[in-house]
Amino acid sequence: MPDHAHDVVNNPEKYRFEVISGGLTSKLEYRLGRNRLALVHTEVPEELAGQGIGSALVTTALTYAREHDLIVLPYCPFVAAYLERHPEWEDIVGEI
Repeated sequence: MPDHAHDVVNNPEKYRFEVISGGLTSKLEYRLGRNRLALVHTEVPEELAGQGIGSALVTTALTYAREHDLIVLPYCPFVAAYLERHPEWEDIVGEI
């Protein structure tokens, strides 16, 4: 399923981007500060694995960072692996 098919929302009260599907929540947790967006943990329930939800979460977070002139700090291994496969985002990625 393409990334745009998932309804990803930013939930700033919980410091995460999330998708709710079938009563299950997938999330990408972040910390925001000093023009930096630290992406710290991605979690997709096993029942929803393989549907592109993790990639949709990451893409939404990266788009948010670019639109808000933030540098992304990819602490989450899933995010780091995504960025290795998608060099088009390298201009907003900082060193950790």
